Amino acid sequence: MSRRAAAGVVAVSLAVVGALTGVLWARLAPPVHGVIALTKSGTRAHAYLGAEADHFFVAAFLMVGMLAMVAVVAAVAAWQWRAHRGPLMVAALTVGAMLGAGAASGIGAVLMRARFGMVDIDAAPVTPQHRVHYFTEAPAVFFGHSPLQIAATLLVPAAAAALVYALIAVSTPRDDLGAYPPVEFLMPPRPTDVGLPPVTADDGSTPAR
Repeated sequence: MSRRAAAGVVAVSLAVVGALTGVLWARLAPPVHGVIALTKSGTRAHAYLGAEADHFFVAAFLMVGMLAMVAVVAAVAAWQWRAHRGPLMVAALTVGAMLGAGAASGIGAVLMRARFGMVDIDAAPVTPQHRVHYFTEAPAVFFGHSPLQIAATLLVPAAAAALVYALIAVSTPRDDLGAYPPVEFLMPPRPTDVGLPPVTADDGSTPAR
């Protein structure tokens, strides 16, 4: 298999694993429970029960943690592919980790939205006879809605994969990164191998080398 084909396999595999991670996240992420109440003045008040609002952060952090774990395992696994060690594999890990993060975030958000729906405060069934309506809301995939916050979630697993791969490469003493087949280092030729007279001792004997 060529290096480009191997890089493509790694990138596509990470995208598929990212999609599966999004499905798992949708099963593990805690939902958010809240209440919509009708006040005496006729306005609708919206609040979360107890510390349920913390689940927005917990769910987003769970997504980042799961993606980072996948990236670390992928970097270690890619290093075992000795014939394709090198910069191209780092690029494949980086691109694949970002694709996997995007797939996990998108699939996780879609599954959570299909499971819990959207909270519409204006359409909540609250009346003067039934002033309180409890609801369950899907947790957040990202820490916020700004482009920088979304980009940070997508780049964290890519940075983790590249860092782990780089640390393993730095700790390898061989210049060829221990690739297979290995590169044999040739010793410089001895004087007798290039036609020079051998070195003799004072008694005329040739010392052992």
